[in-house]
Amino acid sequence: MYILEGNIGAGKSTFLTMLAKHLTDVTVALEPMHNWQNKIYGQSLLANFYQDPKRWAYTLEILAMVCRVREHIEEQENPTIKITERSIYSGHYCFAQNDYESGFMTDVEWKAYNEWFKFLIPGKCKPPKGFIYLYADPETSYARIKKRNRLAEKQISLGYLKQIHAKHEEFLVAQKNILPELRDVPLLILDCNREFENDTQEFGVHLQKIEAFIAKTQQPQAVISQSKSPLQML
Repeated sequence: MYILEGNIGAGKSTFLTMLAKHLTDVTVALEPMHNWQNKIYGQSLLANFYQDPKRWAYTLEILAMVCRVREHIEEQENPTIKITERSIYSGHYCFAQNDYESGFMTDVEWKAYNEWFKFLIPGKCKPPKGFIYLYADPETSYARIKKRNRLAEKQISLGYLKQIHAKHEEFLVAQKNILPELRDVPLLILDCNREFENDTQEFGVHLQKIEAFIAKTQQPQAVISQSKSPLQML
């Protein structure tokens, strides 16, 4: 299993949808946004969070963690090559961590969240074969969010995207305070600041790198050298 990570608006869903059409031996799984974006629970938890983060941060992050853990456990036993959108790890290190540091979670809520994380993750969820990081500047992500004009995302600010971007850099590139078993997981960083959806040449470059990355990491004890600078990895 491989995990595709990146900021809100980086183009993850679009990228995976396009990838599925070109890599016939790879299956993809889009983020289960319907679990917290649509009104399955009588309301959109995602929209609620953006409107009142202090009230809804803990509720949203707990639900997201449960959904992602369930998916991770199912997919890690699947022998096929699969790329999933986002993960239990970015949920924790990027979104929940930022919520707490921003004052959206109380100390008690953060401790409770971490108790669940420590119980559900280590020992039950195997590390992925690799992380694929769609790198996009916050300004690029913000412009794409405005363009797609989703109702639940109306309240997202550029400042919030900058915070989430910084957390992805800490998690994937700097590997700040992450689980020991994640430190050796290979990382591929793709610069997605340039438009790729309608540029076959640009997407083709990304596609070649994905194919090479998967081929190398499928080998026993594969090791991909990592750089602290995203742009040096392209």
